[in-house]
Amino acid sequence: MGDIKKAAVIGAGVMGAGIAAHLTNAGVEVILFDIVPKDAKNRSVIAEGAIAKLLKTEPAAFMSKKNAKLMTAANTEDDLKLLGECDWIVEAVIERLDIKQELYKKIDANRKKGSIVSSNTSTIPLKDLTGGMAASLVPDFMITHFFNPPRYMRLLEVVVSDKTDKKQVETIKTFGDINLGKGVIVCKDTPGFIANRIGTYWMQAGVVESINLGLTVEEADAVSGKPFGIPKTAIFGVMDLVGLDLMPHVAKSMQSRLAKDDDYQRIHGEPPVITTMLKNGWIGRKGVSGFYKMSKHPDGSRTKESINLKTATYGPSVKASLESLSVSKKGGLKALVEHPDKGGQFAWRLASQGLVYTASLVPEIADTIVDVDEAMKDGYGWENGPFETIDKMGAAWFAEKLAKDGKKVPPMLKLAAEKGGFYRTENGKLQYLTTKGEYADVVRAPGVLKLADIKRAGKPLIKNPSARVWDIGDGVLCFEFASKMNALDPLTMAGYKDTMKFMKANPQYKALVVHNEGPNFSVGANIGLVIFAANLAVWGEIESQIEDGQKTYLALKQAPFPVVSAPMGMALGGGCEILLHSDAIQAHAELYTGLVEVGVGVIPGWGGCKEMLLRYKADKRLPKGPMPAVAKAFEMIGTAQVSKSAFEAKEMGFLRAQDGITMNRDRVLADAKAKALALAKDYQPPKEQIISLPGPTGIAALKMALSGFVATGKATPHDVTVSLALAKVLTGGKTDHTETVTEKDLLKLERQAFLELLKTNATLARIEHMLDTGKPLRN
Repeated sequence: MGDIKKAAVIGAGVMGAGIAAHLTNAGVEVILFDIVPKDAKNRSVIAEGAIAKLLKTEPAAFMSKKNAKLMTAANTEDDLKLLGECDWIVEAVIERLDIKQELYKKIDANRKKGSIVSSNTSTIPLKDLTGGMAASLVPDFMITHFFNPPRYMRLLEVVVSDKTDKKQVETIKTFGDINLGKGVIVCKDTPGFIANRIGTYWMQAGVVESINLGLTVEEADAVSGKPFGIPKTAIFGVMDLVGLDLMPHVAKSMQSRLAKDDDYQRIHGEPPVITTMLKNGWIGRKGVSGFYKMSKHPDGSRTKESINLKTATYGPSVKASLESLSVSKKGGLKALVEHPDKGGQFAWRLASQGLVYTASLVPEIADTIVDVDEAMKDGYGWENGPFETIDKMGAAWFAEKLAKDGKKVPPMLKLAAEKGGFYRTENGKLQYLTTKGEYADVVRAPGVLKLADIKRAGKPLIKNPSARVWDIGDGVLCFEFASKMNALDPLTMAGYKDTMKFMKANPQYKALVVHNEGPNFSVGANIGLVIFAANLAVWGEIESQIEDGQKTYLALKQAPFPVVSAPMGMALGGGCEILLHSDAIQAHAELYTGLVEVGVGVIPGWGGCKEMLLRYKADKRLPKGPMPAVAKAFEMIGTAQVSKSAFEAKEMGFLRAQDGITMNRDRVLADAKAKALALAKDYQPPKEQIISLPGPTGIAALKMALSGFVATGKATPHDVTVSLALAKVLTGGKTDHTETVTEKDLLKLERQAFLELLKTNATLARIEHMLDTGKPLRN
């Protein structure tokens, strides 16, 4: 089978609909099927309802709402003939083998030759699904297990047999990787595959040991979360998220299919608190409550509560306060599991069971420890995989402590203890321990370039506390933010200037990529430094730093080499402004970008207003004339709009039509480098632009638009102050449409407006509130 251009998903439940939506994110047409309800006049009402619900889902299932137009609703009684148009058919119906097998017969009768058919099952082995299956379907059939929500969870587990056509497997692996942005892992045909086999054990052990040690749910989640590199939802928060009602079904499947001597059988059980919760419908976020709940009071206020694991009654949620947690902040996981309090004991019981169980499963569930680690990171959001976690504590130390406690040490862990760890760096390359006790290179897929590998193999060419510059080959440099949360400060600007000097002195370098592999590209300027300087009233220094940032960004824009920004995650404020000054952008699909400065009572100060004006002036989608571009920029900046994807960023104008979008984050740097090299051929820097703006007449028009927000109470007095300052910049100050303004003229207006706003008490209060709470203040 070649490219996948059209697909079908059968089963319009939460998972099926989510898979269908994400297929449209890859540009694929999708037919979404479900059953016909009894006595229904609209026979495809379930699928139609699912599509409508997807448009309202938060977080958004579609990367652009336009993608909904790629979906067609259908039903399994009248429309199965449409399967003949599809290249890939995904079954996502109820986890009942008889229903699935009956459906496969209908699929095979209606599909076209060579189409791929897969099941999204999370519990039923492939060998059971293919039992009695038509011989014509078996080579084209496999399991493709997505994780919920399909757009956001990177893991795609693929299960095949020796009868599965290898070309079909490669098609799904390639499509899943490049088109869907997944970390694709081929798993063994074992219960729970990789991630759920480990994840269900981990959660079961967490519940049991929390109760045994008398922990609160807050304490258990705090201990089993951040110190282990696991999201803060950890155990009980995750169960609330996925739904407690699913747990008995998963447990039953695991119990029935795992060997009697598997350690899951030992720890499995349903504590009384779980029985009570299931009986009362306290199943988590999709029910009335879960382990956590929000209680509403008559005055409209809310109180967060949590369940007592012994009594199954709710009480006010109390933040975990354990000495072991404090110790772990400096000493890490090793210090936590060694601590004698109940938090430390819980951490050790979790590690000594969950990590040991995992180590005992290789090669049963996967060929390599790398596959296991990647599965847990991509499927459960762990920062470190289980084997990486053991290495952080020390494999030899961990094995020795297990032995002292009289616990069995699995063969893989013994090997790692003898060899010095599960991973090592040799000659600048990351290697992993094989089941034979030898180290092998971690091999990246073709087209994958990771900055972590570059950093492992060499040293930065330029370095300061906020920035590093790396040689990524072929005459291309990579500028990496290095401050906390990649916040931008004077040292970042110094790093840019040093890079430009270095490239001028070393002409073999012909292009620059701005990229990092943190969860967020940049959250913007370090506002802590701004408020510190403002409180000292060193206005001259503040203006100097703003001007330095403006000049640096403009110099990058006009540099004699191309600059390509390659953002992932959030690129806000000053982080967005570097995108706007780049020659090109190669963004990860999950890009959340915008100019959000009005939230703290100022406007963009490093050229963001200027660049948005220039983009909208050049946007052929907008009408011509002095006001359309101004009004659009005023709306976008004045309401601090942020894209929910790179596709939305393109629709909003933060990305241009020619900017690229990469679905898989592991491929962003390679794609950006290729774009930079393409631009470097016969590169000519852009000339400074001159535009006409409406001046005071434009301000008057924007004031009228603003008056409506004031009248309805949607704008506070300080919102008006900020908006008027923004309007003055965007309309060009004291000019009119018969005159022209330069980029430097607009930068001066930006700088003046920023300083004037910063001197107001209302803006200082907003900044301080943001620093204290992380939330904007309406004043």
